[in-house]
Amino acid sequence: MSEIHNVIIIGSGPAGYTAGLYAARAMLNPLMFAGYMSGGQLMLTSDVENFPGYPNGIGGPEMMTELREQAERFGLEVRDQNVESVDLSERPYKVVVEGEVFLTHAIIICTGAESIWLNVPGEEEQKGRGISTCATCDGAFFRDEEVMVVGGGDSACEEATFLTRFASKVTLVHRRDVFKASTIMYERAAANEKIEIKTFRQVQSWLSNEKGLSGAILEDPRDGSTETINVTGAFIAIGHKPITGFLGGQVETDEEGYILHKHHTMTSVEGVFAAGDVVDTRYKQAITAAGMGCQSAIDVEKWLEDNHA
Repeated sequence: MSEIHNVIIIGSGPAGYTAGLYAARAMLNPLMFAGYMSGGQLMLTSDVENFPGYPNGIGGPEMMTELREQAERFGLEVRDQNVESVDLSERPYKVVVEGEVFLTHAIIICTGAESIWLNVPGEEEQKGRGISTCATCDGAFFRDEEVMVVGGGDSACEEATFLTRFASKVTLVHRRDVFKASTIMYERAAANEKIEIKTFRQVQSWLSNEKGLSGAILEDPRDGSTETINVTGAFIAIGHKPITGFLGGQVETDEEGYILHKHHTMTSVEGVFAAGDVVDTRYKQAITAAGMGCQSAIDVEKWLEDNHA
């Protein structure tokens, strides 16, 4: 615990690896705790087609591997461990990782956000037995079977379209009749002959048999009427929640837990910065996360210079 790091990056993904790249090139000798699932949400994405520089697209895991290797080439030290807690009451700050304490002058938080579940009857029992939040991870298990996707945003439409590679039929269920998805993503799903879209439907409960998931009872929120849908796979794509619990309320957030910026990328705590989906409630794109990661590293470098850390 005697060594004091210039900056510790908590989390990875496009924001974390870009912050690590810029901090390493600035000779700050950054240390990153990438988490057990290093790479973030893009490790669960098949094709990334909207990141500049990849005219033919690139797989999410491949992109994250390349970002990590690039940052490591310039000196970023990456440890695939989860941060348990931090102590921001005084500097140097303390970062607790599996019982070990690390000291640092500055911190960049890039922990992103995790999937939200429906939490309806039968869900807990069928997680991993038919219910998933990752079509890329589990879609291939449902070849020639009927599945459903719950949600109304880009992720839901993208997952529904992706699942048509495997499933015989995909039912896209949304509790409203207006989709938040971009026009191109919605139209792509709506035009696919394997996809049936059911609006004004929400999952009341999940059904199962000895093999696992067998279907769901759908409710119309307008009048409470119900119908049963038979599916062997279900994918929930209703959004994410920021991973900020380890902060113990020491950094100011909004009501949903997203970290608030106070000065450029600095948080409410001096010397603590944040980037990527743990902050972003609007764009939530790989390119914007990477850009924010760059900004946070530059802000850290400037802050360390100004504070003679």
